[in-house]
Amino acid sequence: MKPLALILGIAAFPALAAHELDGRDLAEGQNLYAQHCASCHGAALQGQEDWQTPGDDGVYPAPPHDETGHTWHHSNKDLFEYTQLGGQAIAEQLGLKSFASGMPGFGETLSDEEIWEILAFIQSRWPARQQELQHSRNAPHD
Repeated sequence: MKPLALILGIAAFPALAAHELDGRDLAEGQNLYAQHCASCHGAALQGQEDWQTPGDDGVYPAPPHDETGHTWHHSNKDLFEYTQLGGQAIAEQLGLKSFASGMPGFGETLSDEEIWEILAFIQSRWPARQQELQHSRNAPHD
């Protein structure tokens, strides 16, 4: 019976793999979000209008970070890198030549810890279902 409990425990572990975001200062994340993100993504994380349609310049508007957007579809690592490097840098790394992102990189503006605080704040605003789904996108940690 003990091996079954161990297997069940390990199988359930990935659903809780949000370690980078655990124990973060959500108030600080909210302040940093207000300073660096809300002007594009909205004070209530609602994003810009028609965020799924590129503008005349080919750049997509800022998506919502609430449950109506796709932020929760991505792993912590992917969200961190996108924030740190910027959308265009990630698109180029992926070889997406026809994708234009207006998301700047914040790696020179924000520390790694500040980026994690912002991401933890954003995640804290999602309903439980989206949090669980997003957690399942993160690899287990040792």
